[in-house]
This record gives sequence, structure tokens and C-alpha cells, in this order.
Amino acid sequence: MRKRAPRTALALSAGLLTTALLLTGCTPGGTTATPTTTTVSQAKIDKAMKTPTTLTFWTWVPNIQNEVDLFEKAYPAIKVKVENVGQGAPHYTKIRTALKAGTGAPDVAQIEYQYISSFNVTKSLLDLAPYGAAKLKSEYVPWVWNQVVSGKQVLAVPQDSGPMGNLYRTDILKKAGITAAPATWDDYATDAAAVKSKTGSYISNLAPNDAGQLLGLMWQAGIKPFGYDGKQGVSVAVNTAKAKSVMSYWQKLIQGGQVSVDPDFTDQWYQGLAKGKYAGWLTAAWGPIFLQGTAAKTSGLWAASALPQYAGAAPASGNWGGSSDAVLKTTKNPIAAYEFAKWLNNDQSSTSLFASKQFLWPTANNVLTDPTFTNEKSAFYGGQTVNKTFSDISSTVDTKFEWLPYMDFAYSSFNDTLGKAIADKGDLGAGLDAWQKALVDYGTQQGFTVNK
Repeated sequence: MRKRAPRTALALSAGLLTTALLLTGCTPGGTTATPTTTTVSQAKIDKAMKTPTTLTFWTWVPNIQNEVDLFEKAYPAIKVKVENVGQGAPHYTKIRTALKAGTGAPDVAQIEYQYISSFNVTKSLLDLAPYGAAKLKSEYVPWVWNQVVSGKQVLAVPQDSGPMGNLYRTDILKKAGITAAPATWDDYATDAAAVKSKTGSYISNLAPNDAGQLLGLMWQAGIKPFGYDGKQGVSVAVNTAKAKSVMSYWQKLIQGGQVSVDPDFTDQWYQGLAKGKYAGWLTAAWGPIFLQGTAAKTSGLWAASALPQYAGAAPASGNWGGSSDAVLKTTKNPIAAYEFAKWLNNDQSSTSLFASKQFLWPTANNVLTDPTFTNEKSAFYGGQTVNKTFSDISSTVDTKFEWLPYMDFAYSSFNDTLGKAIADKGDLGAGLDAWQKALVDYGTQQGFTVNK
């Protein structure tokens, strides 16, 4: 959970970040860690962690120095220089630029899950498996772990995530004669009509500028819009029959006036949450804390539930947001860099601090199963144990969801295709077709083998 707009949302304005480093498929320059396929011995790890070393860490997480201080106390020989080089485009552009130049890159960098493949295609990330990372698998939610692996490679350590649920105004729904959150999407459509006719509010908002929210809803529906084989083969399938069925559902709600299409994370949208324009928000696990800051005067009027489900299907959710910490192949201190990334996102003193102070939604089981975390009651949500609600939701996210190695373009082209169709309250199926064509054409132009 977070107090501000998710990094994923901020990234949507990044535009085309696929620089020459990605387009040409060149590998990073300069001195790099020597790749190893054999397991690094504990003796080498012990020696490295007692050798005076300075690591550079690029991250946008506020106040992360607190967690870093704990690490440095545990390993006094290792010093970590924390740098925030910007969010969204600046962060990724500076990483790519430093890698291409062969100088100035950090040892460890925070990378969102959907961008890992774009760094993998340029062979910019150190495979952490030989350093023992594969042993961490059981300590994380399975679907999250799959976000950081490619074949037998472990490319990063999970930090936070965003399993999706439904936050809704109990007072507005009650005014519409609704006493419980809609259990199915059919119920949701019925409730949407009642909310609009009896209260004037929209049951929710589908943002035309936010591919992350929509992809999370596709994820829940079992749609696999993207695929990447770790080399040059990609698959693009955003306009399948199933995807068009989901979009047809939303098109009816939008054109019927029950769901709004305001750009999110704007002043208008913030006001909508605070003043009851929206009776709910289909959002991620970072949403509950974010909402408390955005709509503070509505405390006690909200509740949380799982997303509406598809009738007859097993409970399911999707994900929106989240990030990892990866070791760049240019590091001169691979053991210390990996041990830092591991400790930061695995040691319970650090993971608990992330959850309680930075409000990052945890991926490590040592927090997700901790009663101190799950049993915490929230006054904003009427005393509900919201953490428990989203911890349960996290276990229902499909483990198999992949990304393209050019997600920068995927997000920007969404705004011009499907996003535009949503904003225009038009033909969302045609918007999917336009997005499909843009993604296939771009991938082919960049030398990828698309859908073959």
C-alpha cells in the first residue's frame, strides 16, 4: 500500500523509453561481474560480506534509508549509497544510459516487474541463481516469484506488489439498496445501474490513461496478452475473443453512464474519490492507504472486498503495480550486491518496516502470514482487517502472466488506441484491434519475432 500515486501509474507518462540500448540489443559496456554458472560458496559469501565495500542503490522508495541502516548494522563492512534519480522515465532512462556508456550504473536498481524483460533482452541483469537466489522461491507468493524468473535464471528479488480488490463506499451502496459488495461481475453490472439511478454516483471509474488497471483486470479474467521467451520471440494477444468479451462488458457500463472514464491520479479524479462521484475503486493492495490520504474526510465509509468474480470460476484476481530489486551485470561486487537485495526484501526487520512505514504491499510470506500485520484493524474501513482481505486476495492471482520486452511502448500506445476508445466512450473492441496492430508492428520493426 502507498500514500501516493503508484509508480506504475506515473510510468504511463514515460512515453518511448526504448532507447538505442534496447533497439539494437547491445549489451552493457564497461567492466562487468564475471558471469558464473556454479554455486557461489558460503566461504566466498562470508568473505565478501566482511570486506569493506560501497554499493550504489537506485530506488524511488521514500525513507528507504531506514531499511538500509538496518542492513549496514547487520553488515558493518558494507556501505550503501542510496540515490533517487527520479521516477518513471528519468529512472529507467538513466539506468539505460549508464549501461550503454559503461560507467555510472548502480550496483542494485529497483525495477518494476513489467520492465524486467526489457533489461533481460539486453543482458543487463545479473543472474542471481548461482548466488543462492533460487532457494528463496518458497519464501514469496508464487505468482510474484514467477515475475522475477526467466527459465532457470533469477533476475531480481521481489519487493512489493499490487493484488487487486474492490474498495467501495458502504453509505452510497446502502442508499442504492445494496448491503454487500457485488460477488460477481453480473452483480456488479446490476449494482452499477442501481447506484447511478438512485444516487447519481458512478460505481467506479475506468481510467483511459492507465493500462496498469486494465491489464490487472485482464489478468483476473485469465487473459494472457503478452509473452516473451527470454530471447527474440514475443507473443501479442490483446484482442482475443476473451479480451473483447471483457471490453464489451465495460463498454456497456461506460456507454450506459454507470462507469466514468476520468483520467486517474489527477485533481478531478482525487476530488471524485473525496466527494462521492465514485462509489468504488477497483484498485490494488496499495490503494487502501493511498485512499486514506486522498479522501481523509470519508473515514469510516469505506470497505474492502475481492474483485467481483466470473460466475462458475475459481476465485481469481490480477495485479497492478509492484517492483523488485535487481543486480546489474556491471557491478564489481556481485556477492555483496545480491546479499543486499536479498536482505532488504527478505529479512523480516526490513520487510515489516516496508509494510508499516512505506506502506508497500509485501511479497514476502514472513509479513503476509504475520498476525501482527494481517489482524490490524483499520478505522478508515470501519474496523475491517483490510490487510487480511488483501493477503487472501494475493493467493488468488494467476501465477502465469508475462510482459513484453518493450512495455514502455505498450503503455504509451495503449493511450493512443484502447485508452482513446475508452475516453471517447467508443468501440473498445476496435481499440483492442488498434492496440494489437501497434504492438505487433512495433515488435517486428525492432527485430523481434512476433506471434510465430
